[in-house]
Amino acid sequence: MLNTILLAVTTGITADTTHKVATAVPVSGITAAPVKTEDTLSLLDMVVKGGYIMVPLAILCFLAIYFIMERIIALSKASRMDPNFMNHVKDSIHTGNLESAKTLCKSSAGPVPRMVEKGISRIGQSMEDIEGAMETVGKLEVSRLEKNMGYLSLIAKLAPMFGFVGTILGVIKIFYDISLANNVEISTISHGLYVKMTSSAGGLMVGIIAFLGYYLLNIKIDKLVNRMERGTMEFMDILNEPGK
Repeated sequence: MLNTILLAVTTGITADTTHKVATAVPVSGITAAPVKTEDTLSLLDMVVKGGYIMVPLAILCFLAIYFIMERIIALSKASRMDPNFMNHVKDSIHTGNLESAKTLCKSSAGPVPRMVEKGISRIGQSMEDIEGAMETVGKLEVSRLEKNMGYLSLIAKLAPMFGFVGTILGVIKIFYDISLANNVEISTISHGLYVKMTSSAGGLMVGIIAFLGYYLLNIKIDKLVNRMERGTMEFMDILNEPGK
């Protein structure tokens, strides 16, 4: 009985060992399939694989960021004004000290002081002439505030077009290579397509940056224009009540 049990255990161990050896050692003439490692694609790799069209897109992105930062700085300077500026101007005009009012305008930065200075220099003429002179200066100031905004709008429209052109050129090349190839694999087509779509993504990203900057800067410009209109109205009211 004991011999029978030992024989069965020995037979089981031998069979298990044979099975492990058979699975571990490849059969002669057959090569084990390599284990495929997962490929990763970094953002820099995607930009590089986007092709030559990524060069103008990079230039447009740099210009968009430059114009946005330049306008932010310029508009921030233009929006700085003493909240009591109009009160000081009113006091100087009511006391008849026009030179003091002009000096105050020259020492203050922003479009409103420059408009008020022009209005002060026209005191003695008709109200229509004074208001017309201030409106002319106001138009020049608005033009100064909107500097480079046209370029920013152009970049927002042009960048996506560059991206689409890059994608279409890449697709044309893919189908041309397919026409020359004897056999076509879906992996080759999909690889080429996702690489060429990088230019479209890049163009859209640059367009979004430019459009967002253009929109937000326009909001800030509108606020400054409203302040200029209020300043003109306040100055005309001062001239209409000089004795107060």
